[in-house]
This record gives sequence, structure tokens and C-alpha cells, in this order.
Amino acid sequence: MKNHSTWKKPAISLHAQQQVIGKWHQKTYTVIRKIGEGAIGTVYLCLYQGHSVALKVSEQDAAVTVEVNVLKALKKVQGYRLGPSLLDVDDWKAPNGKVYSFYVMEYMEGQKLGDFIQLNGKKWLGPLMVQLLDDLEQLHQAGWVFGDLKTDNIVVESNPPRIRLVDVGGTTRMGRSIKEYTAFFDRGYWGLGTRKAEPGYDLFAVAMVFLHIYYPRRFDRISGESSEKLLEKKLYRARDLQLLYPILKKALKGKYTAATEMKRDVIGKIKQVQPRRSQYRQKTQQKKVYPVKESLSISLVASVFWIISMLLP
Repeated sequence: MKNHSTWKKPAISLHAQQQVIGKWHQKTYTVIRKIGEGAIGTVYLCLYQGHSVALKVSEQDAAVTVEVNVLKALKKVQGYRLGPSLLDVDDWKAPNGKVYSFYVMEYMEGQKLGDFIQLNGKKWLGPLMVQLLDDLEQLHQAGWVFGDLKTDNIVVESNPPRIRLVDVGGTTRMGRSIKEYTAFFDRGYWGLGTRKAEPGYDLFAVAMVFLHIYYPRRFDRISGESSEKLLEKKLYRARDLQLLYPILKKALKGKYTAATEMKRDVIGKIKQVQPRRSQYRQKTQQKKVYPVKESLSISLVASVFWIISMLLP
């Protein structure tokens, strides 16, 4: 399932070891591999002076300008790293003679959200969702909607685990029409809302992101079946999401108007389950302690009898 219908194959494709030299700043970037592709351009992992960076190249000058402005705006949100840091903006004259715009971002290395949860366990579902909602809350307060929120645009950095949003290509000013989206995560595709840039659009996508973890091959609408019922059924069958089921269901139905509301409910669920886990751990530890005490007592009695037997004639 691709991005929306205006998506088309990019006019330029870079290959490994190819060099991109900025027309104005004369910085040289060596291509390692492609790491992403969308409606506006293609993102490549590159090396610059021994450091990994992400370079996005496009034939749409105006679109590049918009994304650069988004990154600059996100940088102004104090205390939050809502997107990759902007490192360079320039033009590149390709071997075919055409000039393409590009910009260079911080390369955020980490695991995909689904891979991280599969490896580290479902206990991370709630905390990572809170982190994601926290970032979206700050983004919304700054007047933006992320738009193209999907698993490919979320990584989890380690030490400590931290959600990071990558590729701001779909980020749209509040109140405008979403400019870039991926059908599976788009409420418009499912007929469950408009493509107007508002918090509810991102929160619908949050639910679909966590649903996608359990349906990595995705799934489509079914002719003759209600999309709402289909998504509820898929959500209900994702066993690890049962604790968060009522929250994700509300997000799919557009019942949340702000990330703060959804985050508050997630935190509430986490607090509910913590005492149960604590009680379970205590019982488990007690079960382990009792046999140890019992074996020590038996060993002590046996040792006493052995000493007495040695002393008797």
C-alpha cells in the first residue's frame, strides 16, 4: 500500500558510492543506500566527513522549501527534539544536467517501533505510546500536524529507549489539507474522517501504528463491510493491545480532540496495571523464598545430627 495517489516514481535515483556535491556550499556527501521514498522525494543514508547523515533529494523545489521551514519551526520548540536536526540545504547538478534541490538532516539510528517491542516485550507498549503522544502534543501546540504518521517514520533510539519522529514530509499547518499520507494510516482512506490537519488526524494514525505492529503485512478495506467494525475486530484480536483497547478504539472513532486527553488515559491504564504486577512479583518472590528457607532448615538439622553422631562412642 503506497502513499496517496499523487505518488510517483522519482525522476532521479542515486546509487551506492555516488557523490552529491552541493552547488553553493561545496559539501560532498557519499551515498550509502536508500532509506526512504515518498511523494516529495527520496531519502538516502550518506557519509559526510565520516559521519552518517540523511539526505533528501527532490525535483520539487517548493516542497523542499516547505519541509526545510518545518524543520526550522520544530527546532524552535524548546526542550523537545520533535524531528531530525537540519544540517544543510543546497542544490545539486546531476549527471543528466538537471539541478535538484536537497537538504541534509541528522541521521537518527534506531530500531523500528515494531521490532523494538517484539524484542523487548509488550511492557513497552504503554510507555512508548506516552512518549509518542507527548511529542505530538508539543507539535500540535506549535501549530503543526505530523500528517504522514506511520511505523516507517518512527524509530526507537536506545540508552534510554526514546521515540523519535523522522521524515517531516507530511507535516502540515493546522487547519490545512494533509499534503502527504499513507493509505493504511489515513482516516480518509477508511472513511472515518476528513484529511483536515487537526490533532484527531494524528491520533487516528497513532492507533493504526500500534495496530500495524500486529498486522505487519497490513490489510485493506473489505467491500460491503464497515471499516469501523473491521478495525475494531482487528484491534480486538491483537491480544497484547487488550489493555489499551478502549483507548485505541476511541482514537479510531475520533473521540479524542487533543493528544493530552489520549496520553492521560494511557497513563491511567499503566497506573492500573502496575499494582497488579507488583503484587504478582511479591507472590513470585515469596514462593521462591519459602523453599530456600525450608532447605536451609533441613540442611541445618542434618548437620546437627551428623555432628552428634560423630561425638557419640
